[in-house]
Amino acid sequence: MSDTTPVLDLDLYERIRLRSKPPVQRLIADWYLRFDYRKLDLRVEGLERIPPRPVVYAMNHTDNFNYWPFQYYLHRERERYTATWVKGKNWEDVATATFMRLTNNIPIASRGYLITRDFIDVMGRRPEPEEYRALRNAVDEDRPVVGPVPDAVLERPRAMMGRPFDPSRERWPSALRALLAEMNRRFVRLNEQAHWMGLDILVFPQGTRSVRLSRGHIGLAELVLHLGATLVPVGCSGCDLVYPGRSMRSKPGTVTYRIGEPMYPDDFADVAPREPFEPFTPEAENRHREAFQEVVDRVMERIDGLVDERHRYTADLESDGTTGTDRFV
Repeated sequence: MSDTTPVLDLDLYERIRLRSKPPVQRLIADWYLRFDYRKLDLRVEGLERIPPRPVVYAMNHTDNFNYWPFQYYLHRERERYTATWVKGKNWEDVATATFMRLTNNIPIASRGYLITRDFIDVMGRRPEPEEYRALRNAVDEDRPVVGPVPDAVLERPRAMMGRPFDPSRERWPSALRALLAEMNRRFVRLNEQAHWMGLDILVFPQGTRSVRLSRGHIGLAELVLHLGATLVPVGCSGCDLVYPGRSMRSKPGTVTYRIGEPMYPDDFADVAPREPFEPFTPEAENRHREAFQEVVDRVMERIDGLVDERHRYTADLESDGTTGTDRFV
């Protein structure tokens, strides 16, 4: 496999095999984290608030590994396991993607990821901000690309992450939208499978790492309302100091998880769409975006009340983490 070939493609969704008691998660917990966390002061408040049935956890995302201590604690105390949403950039090489597949992670294919990855595959470099914006606007509005974009991106026949693109038959924005739609269908199917088989689902609504809380994205609401699932907000504090970089080895310190009161479907009945919808589709998001955002805003307010002061909302609700196309690849 070449360096420019992404591991995240349509076929990957078919290769993922979720496990109700994932053996690799348990192996890591019992044979690695149990020793690595000897100098970790791990505190979990409100464990009794988690209902016995499968739930969706919504947690702030401070660092690369702030879900590990939480998963470890659930394994040790309740023998509960999660399927976790992981961004496309974490499936960019074979070794990491294999690890992700074996530890019950579900890949998220965002517009930004697919645009950036396809551009890199064609041009061998990241798009410049004005190139990315021209492509993103065309995809969002399903119209021809207007702006300084290389002809090769729009006119070269190729396989776009498992989907053939023939520019003589379709425009690039339509091809990208069709690829995203198919990936989202498979993404939703994996989440349905996880829920039905008794796994909890762990979501980071911010969509990127940030020490300070930022506004959440609507995907969380789409999933929760589609499944009719119970949502449990979780505030994580201090993990960014225990995992300050990309190393899987923790540093001595204190990590505190505060588990909030569950939020049931009836808690969103005043804003939830009253008609059936297909999640992660342009139709649903265009028609119900305000409702989805209101649901997520309520969840993020709960999380804001569960984290230490240094992790609370920024004044402008914006992330203090990665920006630009670095968010995607």
